[in-house]
Amino acid sequence: MAVAVAGATQDRSETRSSPLRAVDLLLLAYLGVVSVVAGVRASSQPACWWLLLAHALFVVLLFLVTRPGLGPVGRTIRELYPLFLLPGLYSELDILNGPGMPVHDALVRHWELLVFGGQISRDWWQAAPSPFWSTVFHAAYLSYYLILSAPALYFAWKGDLAAVRRFVLVVMTTFVICYLCFIFFPVAGPYYEFARPSGWFIQNLPARLAYEALATGSSYGAAFPSSHVAAALAATLAAMRASRRLGLVLLIPTGLLTIGVVYCQMHYGVDALAGLAVGGLVTWLVGGKQ
Repeated sequence: MAVAVAGATQDRSETRSSPLRAVDLLLLAYLGVVSVVAGVRASSQPACWWLLLAHALFVVLLFLVTRPGLGPVGRTIRELYPLFLLPGLYSELDILNGPGMPVHDALVRHWELLVFGGQISRDWWQAAPSPFWSTVFHAAYLSYYLILSAPALYFAWKGDLAAVRRFVLVVMTTFVICYLCFIFFPVAGPYYEFARPSGWFIQNLPARLAYEALATGSSYGAAFPSSHVAAALAATLAAMRASRRLGLVLLIPTGLLTIGVVYCQMHYGVDALAGLAVGGLVTWLVGGKQ
């Protein structure tokens, strides 16, 4: 009876007021910065004007998901909606970093040389050829989408919206930091800078799927830090705070992905290291907030 009364009280409270949360403010601030950058770059990248329209639509979406009186489905969507925006936010980067935008790959390759003694992303798979590991690592690369979505959907299915909220905040903060780096310090990455792998290396289904995804959805300048590594680690650690078992399961594909993005020549080694640093730091600083 007490539980029912508490639940009813919470529902009435959420019906009366749905204030902006940390993730909403984070997205508003990020889109504000991106809007300024888009306005500045629109003279050379006219498509940037479309981003301003997209950002205005986000404000409409935010109004809809934060209005009072949302039912159970609406409250769940209210917690999950930032994840639905990620494909659009990532696609914006390709417009912002359009043709002629200078990249900093020479500097990052210098860091790569200092840390690893060579260009590990270009040389590793050639020095240690393995069709088996090519298959495993490309599959791990594709598991990225599952790592980001499965915990949020699992917690939503359990009805633990507080866990969803914490998870989404950690993941979105990680992405915002990575995306700001991509905007102000664009790095193309080895996928663009080196001759792409061919032959035996891509003669497996996961590799073909991965390269098809890159061919249709890759954004130029989005290499440093690796948002794949950063977000996968942040998602795994955030999931572990609410479900240790789920987090431990996700550690396996996250570890393989971290190695695989370098072995498969999708990121420089220092991209992956920086991604680990960002993902770990964000989880430590933001993981307990809502």
